[in-house]
Amino acid sequence: MMDRNTQSNSNRSLHTSEGGGSFRFLRKLWAPIMWGNLLAMILVTVLVIGGVWMGMARYTHHGEGIEVPDVVGVMESDARYSLARLGLEAVVVDSAYNKQRPAGSILEQHPDAGRCVKTGRQIYLTINKELSPTLVFPDIADNSSLREAQARLRALGFRLGPVEYVSGDRDWVYGVKSRGRNVYAGERVPIDVPLVLQVGEGMDELDELDDYSDEVEEGEYGVYNLDNGIERMDD
Repeated sequence: MMDRNTQSNSNRSLHTSEGGGSFRFLRKLWAPIMWGNLLAMILVTVLVIGGVWMGMARYTHHGEGIEVPDVVGVMESDARYSLARLGLEAVVVDSAYNKQRPAGSILEQHPDAGRCVKTGRQIYLTINKELSPTLVFPDIADNSSLREAQARLRALGFRLGPVEYVSGDRDWVYGVKSRGRNVYAGERVPIDVPLVLQVGEGMDELDELDDYSDEVEEGEYGVYNLDNGIERMDD
């Protein structure tokens, strides 16, 4: 009987202690200090996130916009100055040749004029070369007819000037000149300088007959004229 009472008392004590523990936990949970700590953590988190956002916005210039000026056709030094005044950086990435534009001027830009960009943005420029591009000259001299040479050179991008006729077979190319001097296979030749082809003028049949008629053969006893076949004997 006493064992049953003792066990019953123990069970009641256990339930009482468990109920008291849960109550104490709830009291601590609703205690002002817990709420104060929780609010402090939330406030710190908000401040950290806000600081990071403001820092990123400042670093990336969020919300700022600069209109890119038009620098095509402007000299490189002037283009760099105009872009630097707006907080933009000029970067030359390529060069090309346009004989219609001054050497050192801007041929292209990216981003295009009128685009809105952020401060510090790089503007990529293509400038005009001082010298025209060159190409390797092919084997033309004494190796092609006039028509073949013209077709090959035009296909490669060379410019052709007036033909210069020289003694030789008709329409056969004997040489090529650039800026007054002969050029040869393997040389690099500017493509904007007209090339002069030296072509044989040839002779027609009438000229050949005239040349033969004027020939005179001298022999031991006289002169024989090939034109009329009359022999004149020396005295």
